[in-house]
Amino acid sequence: MLNSAVLVLNRNYQPVHVTSVKRALSLLYLGVAKAIDAQYRLYEFEDWAALSASAPHDSINTIDRRIRVPRVVVLSAYEYLPKGRVRFSRLNIYARDHDTCQYCARQLPRSELNLDHVVPRSQGGKTSWENVVCSCVPCNLRKGGRTPVQAGMKLLKVPMRPRWTPFFRGASRRITYREWLPFLNLADASYWNVELLDD
Repeated sequence: MLNSAVLVLNRNYQPVHVTSVKRALSLLYLGVAKAIDAQYRLYEFEDWAALSASAPHDSINTIDRRIRVPRVVVLSAYEYLPKGRVRFSRLNIYARDHDTCQYCARQLPRSELNLDHVVPRSQGGKTSWENVVCSCVPCNLRKGGRTPVQAGMKLLKVPMRPRWTPFFRGASRRITYREWLPFLNLADASYWNVELLDD
């Protein structure tokens, strides 16, 4: 239990890291971080330790008490957000396009979507942010190996590299917890977050 994962947020509630329960409790005890509950209330160590470690929550035993495991902690004085390039991945393309087919404008579950090269690779199109969009299967089949103009179809918007920064790395490689969901915008599957390469 001490080595299980805890999501670490900066003081703007943006994910910056995943750490162990042991380290998270140390941060709480030192006053560097506060635990956050499902109602977004913040707790310092003594207040968190005083909470009942009831059955539905993971907890650890100390010499004199049982402490509920915090699954999310907020750093008290840390505003920095790691910079990095936006990974060109299936997950991020779907996120950029809001899980919406860029031809018919239907928002669908990701299992019913795929990726389409606006300019087909057979016509020299590249696998890049500016040439790959989210599409539904019927639209993808209708378009075939043609450009939207050739197929008589119109894009909702011109595809571009997103300006947002991938604020949290590594979620697809770790077990995640329900308590993390309000703070994450990532799917938990390596398939969705594998970098796409041009052939």
